[in-house]
Amino acid sequence: MAASKATEAMIGTLIERVFSALLTQAQYALDFKDQLEAMKTKLELMTAFISCTDKQKTWGEFIQKILPNLRKIIYEADDIMTDCQIRDEYRKDGFCHRFSLRDLFFIYQTGNDLKHINSRIEKMESSLGVYGRAEQPIIQQGPNNSSYQIFKYSPEDQEPSEIIGLEKDLEKIKGWILSSNEKLQQIGIVGMGGLGKTTIAQKIFNDGEMVAYFEKRIWVPVSQNFSEERVMRAMLKQLGEDESGIEESHLLHKIQQRLSDKTCLIVMDDVWRMNLDWWKNLYPTEKRCFAIITSRNETVVNSMGVDESRIHRPKILNEEESWSLLCKHAFLTSKGKCPNKEFDKKGREILMKCGGLTLAIKTIGGLLAPKAHSLSEWNKINDDFYIYLTTEREKNSVVASLRLSYDELPTHLKQCLLCFSVYPDDFEISGEQMVHWWVGEGLVRGRDNRTATELSFDYLSELVSRCLVEVVHRRGYDGRVYSCKMHDLVRDMTIQIAKDEAFCSFDEQGRQKLTQDSRWFGFNSDMDPKSLKKSSRLRALILQSSTPVSLWNVKSLMSLRVLDFSYCKLDQINVEDLLDKISSLKRLACLNLSGVAGNIELPSSIQKLRNLQILVLRRCTKLHPSITSLKKLIILDLGSCPLQYLPRGLEKLIYLQELSGFRVASQSNTQGCRLNALLGLKQLRVLRMSINNESEISEDEWNVLSQLEKLKVLAIDAEDCKEKHVSQMLDRLLPPPSLQELYLRRYRHEILPKWINLKHLSSLQYLCLEDGDISNFEISSESDQDSNGTTWVLEGLCLKFMPNLILDWNVLLKDMPILRDGNGEGRGGEGTNLPVSIPDILRMFPSPSELLERISIPSPNNNRGSPRVSDPRITNTFFVSNFELIILK
Repeated sequence: MAASKATEAMIGTLIERVFSALLTQAQYALDFKDQLEAMKTKLELMTAFISCTDKQKTWGEFIQKILPNLRKIIYEADDIMTDCQIRDEYRKDGFCHRFSLRDLFFIYQTGNDLKHINSRIEKMESSLGVYGRAEQPIIQQGPNNSSYQIFKYSPEDQEPSEIIGLEKDLEKIKGWILSSNEKLQQIGIVGMGGLGKTTIAQKIFNDGEMVAYFEKRIWVPVSQNFSEERVMRAMLKQLGEDESGIEESHLLHKIQQRLSDKTCLIVMDDVWRMNLDWWKNLYPTEKRCFAIITSRNETVVNSMGVDESRIHRPKILNEEESWSLLCKHAFLTSKGKCPNKEFDKKGREILMKCGGLTLAIKTIGGLLAPKAHSLSEWNKINDDFYIYLTTEREKNSVVASLRLSYDELPTHLKQCLLCFSVYPDDFEISGEQMVHWWVGEGLVRGRDNRTATELSFDYLSELVSRCLVEVVHRRGYDGRVYSCKMHDLVRDMTIQIAKDEAFCSFDEQGRQKLTQDSRWFGFNSDMDPKSLKKSSRLRALILQSSTPVSLWNVKSLMSLRVLDFSYCKLDQINVEDLLDKISSLKRLACLNLSGVAGNIELPSSIQKLRNLQILVLRRCTKLHPSITSLKKLIILDLGSCPLQYLPRGLEKLIYLQELSGFRVASQSNTQGCRLNALLGLKQLRVLRMSINNESEISEDEWNVLSQLEKLKVLAIDAEDCKEKHVSQMLDRLLPPPSLQELYLRRYRHEILPKWINLKHLSSLQYLCLEDGDISNFEISSESDQDSNGTTWVLEGLCLKFMPNLILDWNVLLKDMPILRDGNGEGRGGEGTNLPVSIPDILRMFPSPSELLERISIPSPNNNRGSPRVSDPRITNTFFVSNFELIILK
C-alpha cells in the first residue's frame, strides 16, 4: 500500500493549505468559506479511511481503484487554491478591483469548481459506504502522526560508505594494480545487486595511493541506458574538456588525445552491455592504463576482455561483519554500540533476513535507527520484513528491505524520496536544487519557527541516515548535503512507486516517458521536445540536457510549479523570448535559470509571476524594478550575477528568507537599493552581500544588520577592495545577535573587522575566511573584557588562501574547545602558512588538551624548530613557511 501512503501525504498538504487560509481569513477563504470548510472535512475523513484500511488486503485493492480519481481531485483543488491566492495578490496591488465584471466571473466560476470537487468526493464516499457495509471494516480514529527523529549529521558519526568486510577485497585489487607491469590492465568486479561492488570501486578510486599513482582518474556510471556518446561526453567532462560543442564522431579521438601522455585509471560502473569496438579503441598506448569494470553479469566482463584471473567476486558478509555494519547504522546515538542483550538478539534475528548483502543491511539499519529505544518497534519491523520476503514480488532481501524502509517512512518524506525517480542512473543531484523543488511544489512547508528550506535540508539528511540516498559531497561541521545520488536498486523502487502514484511514467528499461497525466518530468537529450506540448498537467520540469526546448511548449505548461534549467547549458536559445513565455506560467513557484548561458535582462513581464517563491539567476545583468512586486518570494539568488545594484523597493519583499547578491550602492545612485532597505525584511535568515569601492554606508545604516533578528548566515564579499574606507565601513557594522555562520571573502586588509569577536558573535558556529590579506587573527576570547572567561562555540573553521596569516594553534584550540571541523588551504609562495586539513586531527582526540599533550608545535617565528610527536598514529610531518603542521594519514 505504498501508493496510498504517498496520496495520503498529498491530501495532508492540501488540508494544511485550506486550514491555513481559513485560519488567517484570507480574502479568497472568505469568498468561498462554506465550500472550503466542506472540502477540508471531507478530505480529513478520506485520509482517516485510507490510513485505517491500508493494511487490509481486500480494502487495499479497492483503495487502489479510487486513488487515480482522488489524486486528480487533489491537483485540481490545489490549482484553485493557487489561482485564488494569485487573484488576492493582484487585488492588493490594485490590478484587480473587487466586484468588477472579471472578478465576479472568477468568483462564480471558482465557486462552481469547488462545488463540483466536493460533489465528486461525496460520490467516492458513497462508493466507500456501499463497499464498507459489505466488508464491515472497523474504522477507528483518524491518522496518528507518529513522532520521528531527524538524525543530524555529526563528523563524529560514521559515514554510510563503510568498508566492513571489504578490507581484503581492497588489498587484493590494489595489489593487482600496483604489481602489474602491463600497459593495459583490466579488472572486473562481478556480483549481484547490493553486494558492494560500487563501494569497492569507489574506495579504490579515492584511495590515496591510487590518487598519487595515476595522473588522470575517470569515473563513468554506465547503467542499463548506456550510450557511447553519453559515456564519452562524461569522460571528457571529467578530463576538463568542454564537450558541448564537439560532434559525436570526434569524441573518441578527443579522449585519446587527452589520455595519450597520461597514466590513467578508468572505472566503468554498473555495465550491462558494451559496444566492444568502441571499448577496444578507447585506450591510449603510450602510457599505462587501468580499467575497473563492475557488473552483475560476468559474461559482459569477459566479452570486454577481462582475464579470468583478474575477475573479483565479492562475497557476502559473514555474521560478525554483518552485525558490525548493522550496529554502525542502527545505533547512531550510541556510536554503534548495542544497548543490551534483547536488542542484540532481535537485531541478529533481523540480520538473518538480509543474507549478508551490504545494501540490505545498511537500509535496514537506517530503518531501525529512529526506533533504537523501542524493542516493540524492532519486533514489528522483523515481522514486516518476513512478510515482504515471503510475498511473490519481494523474494529478495535487498528489495524487501527497501520496500519496508519506504513504507516505514513518515508520510512527509515519501513524496520527497519519489522526486529522485526523475533523475537518470547515478546522476549527481544538487541538494539545494532538490530542496528548492520540494519547497516550490509545496511538498514541504515551514512550521514551528522553521522555514520550509531548513526543514527540507533536515528531510534530505534523514533520507541519507536511512540509507535511501547516498551523499556525494557534504559540509563538515553540520553535515548539510551539498550533492547526492541514489543507488540503482533504490531508484528502481522509486520508479515503480512513482509510476503507481502516476507522478511519472517509465518504460521497461527505467527511462522516463511523457504522458498526458505526468506530473514530474526530467527532460534529457534523448527525448523529443515536442512531447511537452501535450503535458499541461506537469508540475515539475527538470531540464537535464542542453537540448533547446521549443518556446511554445514551455508556454503550454500552465500547471507548472517548478522549472529548473540548472542542470543544462542553454546557449542556443533566444533568452528574451524564453522569459516572455515563462512569464505566462502564472502558477510557477520555483524558477532556476542558472543554466541559461546568455546574458539575461529580467523584463517587466516578470511581475506576472505572482506565485513565484524561488528565483535563481546566474548571468543577469539588469533587474527590472517590477521584481519588487513578487511579494511571495522567499529565496532570491543573484549571487553570481554581474549586477551593479539591486533596484529600490526591496523592502516590499517582506517574506524574503534568503537573499544572495545584494550590493551596497552609493548614496548618489538614485536607482540602487540602500542597506537600510533590509530593515523591512524581518524574515531574512540568509544574506550574501558585496561591498566595493563605490559602496557607501551612512551612519544611520551601521546598525541595520543588528536589527535582523532572524539572520543566521551572513556572507560578505569585499571584492578585493584595498581602499581604507572599505575596511572602515565594515568596522562600523554591527552583526545580528543570532548569527550562526559568517563568511568573509576577498578582504584586502591586515586586521579583521572589529566586531568579529566573542562579545558580538557569541552564537557563531562556523567561520570562513577566504582569499584575504589578513595577518593578525585576533579573535581570542581572552582579548574581550566582557566575555567573562567564556569560550567560542565554533564547530567549524575554514581558512583558505590566506598567505599572510599568522596564528598560534595552541591558543586557538583552547579558545575553541568544541571545534569539530576545520579546513585550511594555502597557495603560492613562502607566505603560505595554513593547515591543509584539520578534521582528522580533531576527530582523533576527545579534547584539544589531549591533542596538545601529543604534539608540541614551535613558535611561528622559529623556522628551525621541529614538532615533537608522542603518538604513533601521527605521521608524515611537513613544513611550510612560518608554520609547522602535523598531517594525519
